[in-house]
Amino acid sequence: MNDLDVLRVFCAGDGRHGNLLGVVRDGRTCPDDASRQTLAAELGYSETVFVDDPERGVVDIRTPGTRMSFAGHPLVGVAWLLDIEELQPPAGSVWARDDGEFTWITARPEWVEGKRTEQYATVAEVEALPAPPPGEGWLYAWAWEDEAAGRVRARGFPRRPDGIITEDEATGSAAILLTAQLDRALNITQGAGSQILTAPGADGTIELGGRVRFAVPGQAGRKARAGQFAGS
Repeated sequence: MNDLDVLRVFCAGDGRHGNLLGVVRDGRTCPDDASRQTLAAELGYSETVFVDDPERGVVDIRTPGTRMSFAGHPLVGVAWLLDIEELQPPAGSVWARDDGEFTWITARPEWVEGKRTEQYATVAEVEALPAPPPGEGWLYAWAWEDEAAGRVRARGFPRRPDGIITEDEATGSAAILLTAQLDRALNITQGAGSQILTAPGADGTIELGGRVRFAVPGQAGRKARAGQFAGS
């Protein structure tokens, strides 16, 4: 599929790790619900994004099994790819900005649905959890690595019926939820080594930031402004 970009979102400082994301730059290639859901399932990423209007930032977010109104790592990835200041997922307007090597979005924690955070006493306990831990429902397991510095160790377990993703490498929406609960800026290491940054805003919003890289060699020249993708 020649209009599919594969990104890694929330990479570590050395460019490794990050959560894979599929981005279909021309949503017209999958015009209906069934075709989009089929492609998202075939790709098997935790999320795939279909860009319906690259100039206005209208996007459709899919997991392998369902459509989502909001998700963090897909929107950070698309904001970086399109180099756009505002995105329009079904949940509402999401502002985006670049700050050096990081791309940031601003979102509302009430948009995060179906996820539960659970604090563990130590980093070792989080790292020792089986994938997935027993139980049901989306679990964000975390522990303080350095509470004074706001450093967190986390792992995310979708425990979804589709069973495609056993452990999520980097989960922006769960990081937003945890930031709102703790009401402080966080530097989160999730999964094998992905890095997620967050900061609460005075108006109840949360900023979510991270590094984004192309996952497929040879794609580096394809990053461009939204208007350049029109009609591709």
